[in-house]
Amino acid sequence: MSSLNALLDAIQCEQIEGRESVLATVVKVEGSAYRRPGARMLVSQYGHPEGTISGGCLEGEVVRKAWWLSESGPVIRSYSTAEATDEEGGEEALGFGLGCNGKVYVLFERIPAKKQCALLDALRKVRNTQRPVAIATVIACSRNSRVDVGDRVFLESGAAPFSGLYHPALDERITTDLRLTLDRQKSSLQHYAEGSTEVEVFLEYVAPAPRLIIFGAGHDAQPLVRMAKILGWHVTVVDSRPHFARPERFPAADSVLSARIGGPFEFLELVEGAFVTVMSHSLSQDAHWLKGALQANPRYIGQLGPRDRTERLLAEIIRQTDRLPARDRLHYPIGLDIGGDTPESVAVAVLGEIQAVMHGRVGGSLKLRASTIHESDRIESSCSRRSSASEWQRS
Repeated sequence: MSSLNALLDAIQCEQIEGRESVLATVVKVEGSAYRRPGARMLVSQYGHPEGTISGGCLEGEVVRKAWWLSESGPVIRSYSTAEATDEEGGEEALGFGLGCNGKVYVLFERIPAKKQCALLDALRKVRNTQRPVAIATVIACSRNSRVDVGDRVFLESGAAPFSGLYHPALDERITTDLRLTLDRQKSSLQHYAEGSTEVEVFLEYVAPAPRLIIFGAGHDAQPLVRMAKILGWHVTVVDSRPHFARPERFPAADSVLSARIGGPFEFLELVEGAFVTVMSHSLSQDAHWLKGALQANPRYIGQLGPRDRTERLLAEIIRQTDRLPARDRLHYPIGLDIGGDTPESVAVAVLGEIQAVMHGRVGGSLKLRASTIHESDRIESSCSRRSSASEWQRS
């Protein structure tokens, strides 16, 4: 989300100046690649890029060719990360000699200077409302169809789809799969066939920024806030001590709150679906915040401090109530076992553990991982007739 925020800010600057720009989006990956589908990069009229779509190997080529590639409308180009350089008919695939044996498909499209853009509206809505959206983008289609590369359907949770294709039957099937995309919270590729029309569609799940709630405004919370903001997370700091809970101590935080303890926990809605750390270094504060978080519905709770301290806190909380629905999401001592005792190293360990939980990982060394680094983004197609993307690609 950090790159999305920066990208939207860059687009806004271009539009304020009345300038078009080009958006390059990774929509499909075969084999190994540094960025996954959904990665975006903006190229301004002056060639200034914002964002990345690779580890640095493709960006120069994208900057050089983005404008003329997109001058006639949205277009897909593929880039090879294999050792050999080759060209594939009509696709201008480029070999960069990286030896990764992968291929990256990139959608190039113009962002208008003045006119409304449905894609930007959807991305801005995700940022502003903290609600996810699912986006279906056509990335390949059969010739002479009523569907074009770059056509889109958008769906928000609990809302009707907007935009759409000039093909009602496809629209209906794609909308059904967009609802599944929102439910599964995972992007995928899908193929569809309706009569003589065949399309390949990138179903993208665009999630809002992860929300981190830090209970405790001590010195060790400061690097945690800074690093979380580098990742693009939405960060709230809460403390009962007004002299600690001051915005000037956490200039990067989205919100700094001073709240009393001793009464009812007043942050049930705030921690819903959020990642929570309890790190006030105060036994009374930690007891209050931890009890409240355990009775709410966060995605993660991390308690700072020695194991026996947390278990004493838990024993007292359990003595008061046995309704702790988030007990299985409690991690203590907080963080990954990476060593170090500075506030900065603790922040790295905490963010590493949260990142692992967020993606369903255990946080071990990649060299011990038996499967590939990135899970497959592909789901089974719902149609029986398939063609390759190069066969479907419109010139």
